[in-house]
Amino acid sequence: MKILVVNAGSSSIKFTLFETKGEVLLAKGLIERINTPSTVMHFSTHKGQKFDQDISANSYEAAISQACLALMDKNTGVIGNLSEIEAIGHRVVHGGAAMTAASKLTKAVKQVILDCFALAPLHNPPNYEGIEACESLFPNVPMVAVFDTAFHQTMPPASYTYAIPLDVAQKNQIRRYGFHGTSHNYVAIKAASVLKRRMEDLKLITVHLGNGCSITAINHGRVEDTSMGMTPLEGLVMGTRCGDIDPAVIFVLRRLGYTLDDVDKMLNKASGLLGLAGIGSNDMRDLIKAVDEGNPRAKLALDVFVLRIVKYIGAYAAELNGFDALIFTAGIGENVPRIRSQVCEKLEFLGVKLDAARNKAREMIISCDDTSPVVMVVPTNEELMIARETECVLSSQS
Repeated sequence: MKILVVNAGSSSIKFTLFETKGEVLLAKGLIERINTPSTVMHFSTHKGQKFDQDISANSYEAAISQACLALMDKNTGVIGNLSEIEAIGHRVVHGGAAMTAASKLTKAVKQVILDCFALAPLHNPPNYEGIEACESLFPNVPMVAVFDTAFHQTMPPASYTYAIPLDVAQKNQIRRYGFHGTSHNYVAIKAASVLKRRMEDLKLITVHLGNGCSITAINHGRVEDTSMGMTPLEGLVMGTRCGDIDPAVIFVLRRLGYTLDDVDKMLNKASGLLGLAGIGSNDMRDLIKAVDEGNPRAKLALDVFVLRIVKYIGAYAAELNGFDALIFTAGIGENVPRIRSQVCEKLEFLGVKLDAARNKAREMIISCDDTSPVVMVVPTNEELMIARETECVLSSQS
């Protein structure tokens, strides 16, 4: 089955075409700066062909139309016509408490996505526009919504409940939802496969470190707890997000004259590694370079980043009553051995012991032989997971 995976962002669309038999990635692309004079498409295929092209796309539908033309191009395309696309899987950030699994797109499911606009105002609206664009372009192709929040909906009430008046919380859907669920689910399944054990027999801590960062405790296949909350702002220190802070900080900033919009932008766009390091970048490579050059603010930023990760791993080790594997993934988690080393140095009391050579070589298992827990680096593949879930949903309903 050929499945098109679509991830519509605020001004961009990522698209990936899979042949699910053998899980072959046929082509992928990114269209950036939609509805601007400088819209550009980056495209590549499994045959090694690549191109960057300036295009005209003043809407999501126009952008996806351009993606379709690239997929069918006589020189670089991978399909002869659009009828070869048998299903479309959409990444949707927020499904609230209602969506506990990937679901075929229906009017009711689309209404849930609409109802969650207030919970994910930066993500769900463009996700929805991407869906509507595909429905217009592919009117007879079945589509599936795969929710970032769905994997976390097995959390027990003690993990997702905030200690505010319960009637207020329930009336207004104020609770922890968690995000990056597709990534956490994928790497957990992959790790269990590498370890030759069932996920249902394992206790796992998955650490997704990118521009956005989150940690999840997985107890025998079910999420026990996760660090992101009602929004992606809670939890770890991230590229530009503050993560956990005393809520009263917001009131102090208001008294100092900052508007709520100012505070929102500060905590989401100007905090985290960017705000701490003060070097004009939140890229971990730039941060490490600044640390090595003796920049004290950059060192503080790195220390805070690492310590917050360690705190969450320690807390989740207690919640799980021990764990079998610690899994690093995403841009920083996969590609920065130094961060993994600094985190694991502080976890030796839990039995964590890295093999320095394996860690530097970025092998999949980076802990020393005959030590427990196992420490792993598992590259994430959210697009493949969306394709898998799309095929699974449609197969179960056929």
